[in-house]
Amino acid sequence: MWELFVAFVLGVVEGLTEFAPVSSTGHMIIFDDILFQSKELYSQEVANTFKVVIQLGSILAVVFVFKDKFINMLGLERFLTKQKQPASSRLSIIQLFVGILPAGILGVLFEDFIDEHLFSVETVLIGLVIGAFLMIAADYFRPKHPQVEAVENISLKQAFLMGLFQCLALWPGFSRSGSTISGGVLVGLNHRASSDFTFIMAVPIMLGASMLSLYKNWQYFTVDVIPFFVVGFISAFIFALLAIRFFLKLINKVKLVPFAIYRIVLAVVIWLIIM
Repeated sequence: MWELFVAFVLGVVEGLTEFAPVSSTGHMIIFDDILFQSKELYSQEVANTFKVVIQLGSILAVVFVFKDKFINMLGLERFLTKQKQPASSRLSIIQLFVGILPAGILGVLFEDFIDEHLFSVETVLIGLVIGAFLMIAADYFRPKHPQVEAVENISLKQAFLMGLFQCLALWPGFSRSGSTISGGVLVGLNHRASSDFTFIMAVPIMLGASMLSLYKNWQYFTVDVIPFFVVGFISAFIFALLAIRFFLKLINKVKLVPFAIYRIVLAVVIWLIIM
């Protein structure tokens, strides 16, 4: 039962933090690497695979929240809803592709380097703090009157620039949501439109990375760890669903600064725990 409790709690942590601009990596350091140490329950390889599995739960939550936009983007609305939406009123595959291209290329080129050299507590703390200052700067220097208030109206240039900001998230602790939402706000989107595009962009990138990781670690899906994976996956999905919906209702009101302050506090807490 302890293993299932750990799986549940880590799934909750993943679900609540993966898409909020607070760094899920930083929270996993506290709850798993420091408190629970899931690698001691089974093995380091199983623990790493588990984190991929629960990430898939979070991805599924995004797909569920934005299912209508994905249906329209893929041109499937005529088959599923009997209505065809004008191309001008929906997000396109091209906009999505332009957005994910920079991080996709850099992620493939530097995957091994990132895994070997950047996954340490020290680098995560650096990412948390620098990412927090980026978010504060985004709120301070953003245009007074955003050009884009709905994600469907994002230009290819804005999509590409947001994709460049997303590359910062390759540094663990920077936070994909934090860096990309900040970039979107700086290039003229309001906070909600920037968040929408950030979450939608995350699906193909995170799904591709997760599938590749699962392919490499398929041998660790043994019968004894399946309940551990299933509980974590379900809890990550449920709490990511709740967190995404709450965040999207909140972001235009509170902006990014409160999350940035929280990140700095989190970095201090982690540093005090490990020092």
